[in-house]
Amino acid sequence: MSDAIELRAVEFSYGERLALAGVDLTVHDGECFALLGPNGSGKSTLFRLLTTMAPVQRGEVRVAGCDCRDEPAAVRQRIGVVFQSPSLDPQLTVAENLHCQGALYGLYGAALADRISAVLSDFGLSDRRHERSKTLSGGLKRRVELAKSVLHRPEVLLLDEPSTGLDPGARLDLWQVLMQLRGQGTTILLTTHLLEEAEKADRLAILNHGRVIACDSAPQLRGELGPEVLTVHADDPVEALAVGNALGLEGKIAGQAVWLRGDGLLDAIPEYARRLGDRAHSLTIAQPSLEDVFLARTGSRFFTGEGAR
Repeated sequence: MSDAIELRAVEFSYGERLALAGVDLTVHDGECFALLGPNGSGKSTLFRLLTTMAPVQRGEVRVAGCDCRDEPAAVRQRIGVVFQSPSLDPQLTVAENLHCQGALYGLYGAALADRISAVLSDFGLSDRRHERSKTLSGGLKRRVELAKSVLHRPEVLLLDEPSTGLDPGARLDLWQVLMQLRGQGTTILLTTHLLEEAEKADRLAILNHGRVIACDSAPQLRGELGPEVLTVHADDPVEALAVGNALGLEGKIAGQAVWLRGDGLLDAIPEYARRLGDRAHSLTIAQPSLEDVFLARTGSRFFTGEGAR
């Protein structure tokens, strides 16, 4: 399996603030890969490096076989990009937006017209080609953005928070299109802070404070925590953790919640509930989530950044 994206010992600083701290990452050719992390984790900086929007300061960044430091123009020819901020001209029709995009990549004449018709058909936009972009729904605008990004048949498609502002139905439509592109051999890398979105990728890397803290498929990462985890809300989280430890369970405190796992978790729950009594407000057992993976690796909750003990 060849590699579409390679990062080796990548560091990036904004003044004295280190945004990326020695990132090593590989994205295989033809896979859908997600960069998952909370705000400030380094996702946006990494995305800017991959799209050549920021210079490579330290380390090596290669996309589609080209060095982002020494061959930025070659990289741009081989990638398609969908930024978080809209890039459509609202006054132009769908077809006119695509025509402008094609011109930027040196496409013209009959070849460009044929290519525009093809991507409009692929993305279910043929009946919208003469509509002004400003009249489209958020989901349809995202489809046009995607159509623009693949007009020149890029090897690698890079998307920054592609589901931002979309309703659940539009998100589902978006992923259907992404899987269609993946099936055609396009390598896809996207950034996201949505746990359920990262679950859809073939593999994902979880970033925190500029470092990759975990990288694998979602089932593999969740499976490393065992079949179940127990989340407890109690009067005294320290006591709730101590009771779990006394029963052989590993745990952490995050805010007012206690997170427990370990062999024999299911068998230990009745005794755990008995010992804690009415000092426990709730006990919830579930299969591990990616947030549980984040908590296990960092000691913090994904969304709040609350430290665990």
